[in-house]
Amino acid sequence: MSSSSSSSSSASLLDVDLQPGRPPMLRAEGNGDPPNWAAEHRETLRAVVAEHGSVLVRGLGLRDAAEVGAVFQRLATGLMAEKEAFAPRRAYSDGVYSSAKWPPNQPMCMHHELSYTLEFPGLMLFACLSAPTDGGATGVADSPTVLDALPAELIERFEREGWLLTRNYNDEIGASVGEAFGTEDRAAVESYCRANAIEFEWQPDGGLRTRQRRSAVVRHPVTGQSCWFNQIAFLSEWTLAPEVREFLVDVYGADGLPFNTRFGNGDSIGEDVVQLLNEVYEANTAREPWQAGDLMLVDNVRTAHSREPFEGPREVLVGMADAVRLAGCSPSVEVTAR
Repeated sequence: MSSSSSSSSSASLLDVDLQPGRPPMLRAEGNGDPPNWAAEHRETLRAVVAEHGSVLVRGLGLRDAAEVGAVFQRLATGLMAEKEAFAPRRAYSDGVYSSAKWPPNQPMCMHHELSYTLEFPGLMLFACLSAPTDGGATGVADSPTVLDALPAELIERFEREGWLLTRNYNDEIGASVGEAFGTEDRAAVESYCRANAIEFEWQPDGGLRTRQRRSAVVRHPVTGQSCWFNQIAFLSEWTLAPEVREFLVDVYGADGLPFNTRFGNGDSIGEDVVQLLNEVYEANTAREPWQAGDLMLVDNVRTAHSREPFEGPREVLVGMADAVRLAGCSPSVEVTAR
């Protein structure tokens, strides 16, 4: 059953279609100028995102990367350049990227974009230019709801210790040093790591190993709501397909995986914990298959997002906007490099 949002006077200027299991949706039928439409409805769209955590705009008719970039510019307070990428992306223009290059048959599990950095997007923008023939939805999940559904003792441990992201950069798998840091210069990489509370160690083969400890639960910078905000499950070895994990461990060793997550004190996170996290996410996922021309806005702190496996060509462009600093989200752990 469909209903309109009326609790926000701005949001109620357009009917918000609210249905269980699907993201909030607005329709922009018959519009021939997406950038102009975005400029006219900017405050409305942002009010819907503030109220519901995300919104899918259908019927906008986005046609190419230049038009998407113009729409993103009108909706964002400021587009961000990605740093510390975990997988390569194509840059279409400043602040407009392809989706991360990830095998189509593998899901990208629920996560909050760049939640391992000290400055991350408050708003994610997605635009579909080509929809896959099957699958490939960008699912969303409300973070406070996920937090409430997790066991209290697990939350307490993560609030106390935070979580640890370990990364091994090489030129064979995942993002390279150059792709992640925007430079191959060792001094510049080291300077970035020191400024961003990242421990680093150069390996004999020239690769780079890093560790960074972050809060798993933060407060929303606007509402103050507690949000489960991290990439603990997504970047875990246990979220990889078993055959992929076994291959990587065989080639690189258990400590040489391109990325992995641990409890903040360095203890391993068991497969059972990661499975539980992904099950809770799945139970609270809203999804809607992409259609070409669609636009989606997601509050990156309040709302996790995923990418489901797909078949056929899929071109979804991504913008990261409205930078938020971790320090402004009441982090529960200190983020000094040790």
